[in-house]
Amino acid sequence: MVNSRLKASIKRNLLTILTISAVILSIIVGISMRVSHSSYSPRVVMYVNFIGDLFLRMIRAITLPLIISSVIAAIAPLDISLSKKIGTHAIIYIISTTVIAVIIGIILVLTIKPGGKGIENDNVEERERQGNTIVDTMLDLLRNLFPPNIVQATLQTYQTVLTPPDNNTDNVYEWDISSKYVDGTNMLGIISVSIIFAITLSTIRSKVTNLVSVLLEFMQAMMKIVQVIIWITPVAVFFLILAKFLEMDDIVDVFSKLGLYVVTVASGIFIQGFIFLPALYFGFTRKNPFKFLGQIGPAILTAIGTSSSLATLPVSMQCVEENAGIDPRVVRFMLPLGATINMNGTALYEAVAAIFIAQLKQMDLSIGNVVAIVLTATAASIGTAGVPQAGLVTLIMVLDTIGIPAEDVSLIIAIDWIV
Repeated sequence: MVNSRLKASIKRNLLTILTISAVILSIIVGISMRVSHSSYSPRVVMYVNFIGDLFLRMIRAITLPLIISSVIAAIAPLDISLSKKIGTHAIIYIISTTVIAVIIGIILVLTIKPGGKGIENDNVEERERQGNTIVDTMLDLLRNLFPPNIVQATLQTYQTVLTPPDNNTDNVYEWDISSKYVDGTNMLGIISVSIIFAITLSTIRSKVTNLVSVLLEFMQAMMKIVQVIIWITPVAVFFLILAKFLEMDDIVDVFSKLGLYVVTVASGIFIQGFIFLPALYFGFTRKNPFKFLGQIGPAILTAIGTSSSLATLPVSMQCVEENAGIDPRVVRFMLPLGATINMNGTALYEAVAAIFIAQLKQMDLSIGNVVAIVLTATAASIGTAGVPQAGLVTLIMVLDTIGIPAEDVSLIIAIDWIV
């Protein structure tokens, strides 16, 4: 009996076990190689990193079709005309709690500064270096939400460019204004178009049943590909971390920063899950939120053990219906919807990870960059499948929004199983 339970537990957590083993092995090999040689050439590092680079390329290749199909598959099947009151409240709740989670994460990462640097000061010199103002950046975000060419949006992003006049005035509001398209996927535009398309499909669902079915099957195919790629994670993690070991100048400093990063994410999730959401529950029901948390305790433990909202869904529904006594009609509408698109923890983690990596690279983030992270992390969490480590795929999308290459996600991959 014990052996069967142990085997079942190992099988259920095999990916996590293999990833942890890969992390430990890469650290041992990395330290051994650094002891034998104090430094390695960029070419040697490139060779070691090759397998990890292939893994990141596969993730980037699947990101766009996965996000588009997941967003459409999550929204299109919903019957908006049915239970409008519940549906409206559900959408407001999902969007607001996700945005709050992202904001909590951003406040923590900018306060704790696990990567060693914070947000930039909006001074004249920095604006000259950036070539735009906060107003221009905000307007560009709105423009990118509505791309004029959806095909171009998969490749390029609109950007305002300010050019100083001949008299070199410091007043940037007197500079000449032009625009250009820069390389990089316009994820905000892709997601906004996908959401609009999905909502349109849901309003005429009875007429486009076959199309919705095809889109759902396409999303399932994408998820199958993601699951295959995710199983390559342990091998990729070994080479990615080993390559980082060979090129790092101060290993102790990097690991201390990673520790602070984990603390930052954990603190944000704790505040969201055990302070903000219980306070929200009490504000609307005037009931003890911690009694409710006790009633859904098995679901919480299952979520911690599986790292999957979809795997936890049956237990969650049972706890809420039987232990908490919630109306089954509400439960059967809200929980499947929430398990699919209400990813507060994922949104928080992606926002913190993006800013943490920017801090490690000593990149200055403008207010516009932070707003872009809020919007992208919120939208990306809607398209994050409820399976372990699927958030890595959408994290690359968030990084792409602020111009950080996918290669810089390697350290995050190494500790993704923790957070």
